[in-house]
Amino acid sequence: MPYYLYQGRFTREAMQALVDHPQDRSSAARKIIEAAGGKLHHYLFSFGSHDVVVISEFPDDTSAAAVSMAVAVAGTLEQSESTTLLSMDEAVSAMKQAKDILGDYRPPHR
Repeated sequence: MPYYLYQGRFTREAMQALVDHPQDRSSAARKIIEAAGGKLHHYLFSFGSHDVVVISEFPDDTSAAAVSMAVAVAGTLEQSESTTLLSMDEAVSAMKQAKDILGDYRPPHR
């Protein structure tokens, strides 16, 4: 199954609720991810532009997008982004395919 990186920033209200009532939100994340046929690997808090980072697997992009949409309509996050991740084997395969596709192509400036 493909891996995905999901990053989000909580709304002020959601962060206030977490500060007022500290809780581990990984079980809620696991539940919604598993409902779409996925698997939660990591649920982490972070500093900077994102408050939460999730690494998960899904059977396909549609399932990953469905979870992202469900989280968005819940209103807990004010900003989020998802990134499809490649294993090193997949990355090397893509590199080889890129080499084959490139062939004799040259950019206009060369």
